[in-house]
Amino acid sequence: MPSTRRKITKIIRKRRRTPAGLPPGERPFTETRRSFAIYLRVECGLSPATLEAYGHDVEMLADDLSAAGVHRWADVQPRQLVEHVAGLKSKKNMAPSSVSRHIATIRVLFRWLEARGTIGSNPSDYLDQPTRWKKLPGVLSPKQIRSLIEAPTPRPDDKLCLHIRDRAMLELMYASGLRASEVGALERNDLMDSLSVLRVTGKGNKQRLVPMGEPARDALDAYLRECRPKLDRPEHGKERIFLSRTGRPIERVAVWQIVRRHAKTAGLRNVHPHMLRHSFATHLLAGGADLRVVQELLGHSDIATTQIYTHVDRSRLKDVHTKFLPRG
Repeated sequence: MPSTRRKITKIIRKRRRTPAGLPPGERPFTETRRSFAIYLRVECGLSPATLEAYGHDVEMLADDLSAAGVHRWADVQPRQLVEHVAGLKSKKNMAPSSVSRHIATIRVLFRWLEARGTIGSNPSDYLDQPTRWKKLPGVLSPKQIRSLIEAPTPRPDDKLCLHIRDRAMLELMYASGLRASEVGALERNDLMDSLSVLRVTGKGNKQRLVPMGEPARDALDAYLRECRPKLDRPEHGKERIFLSRTGRPIERVAVWQIVRRHAKTAGLRNVHPHMLRHSFATHLLAGGADLRVVQELLGHSDIATTQIYTHVDRSRLKDVHTKFLPRG
């Protein structure tokens, strides 16, 4: 997120030095939101997942402002933004990290509105960022990871061998720390067989190279050999590695559903795809990996984002200390 904000801020500052080509004034929220979405996609080059998150944030803000009787961006006051953010915590029970991203969206939106002359002053300047990562991310133990990965099993009515696909997905997400969107976006030419490495395209279209462990490599080979040929539909013309039962590229939502289904089979609760990524990072650091190396493997622009996993590991050490040291 920090790199995305810096990128957008740089573009907005450039726009301030050049004529916007738009007269001052205000359009309805809907039309302005559409223009803002085009700006983020075309000029800022944000990824589809980030665009979706920003769009949802702006929609929530516009709904709250309309409910408060505000229908023009030029009429928005700092007090109304503060009340909106407070409602995210008290009424919608948003996590601090989600509130932080939401505030970042609001700031980008109002800087953009100010740059094009829609508003005279920026009411978002008065918003404070909440403490990020107040809630430590959930992490699975190695035993739980093993149970989850081994959960996909053959079904009598499954002629497509989807359990082989699901096992390969789970192995890769844990072994390489992939996000749900990243595992779905993998293409054949992203697999570097000779090096056992994946080329992963993450947020902001940033690419990184991530190694695969032997179990993940074996599971992926089995999928490509035994399952994918049964799913492939030439008419779709896609080179994605992971396909749905209809032969189309698998979507992020489907990845979530697959993880949740097999977690339930394994007797695990509240498991989501990002938890495999959290576990990947935490287990690496617990095993002695350098923090900078983990940062590179995760594709984090800011090492502060990676440092949360050192806190997770420390909290586990404290639990062990309390449990096994009588006078701890």
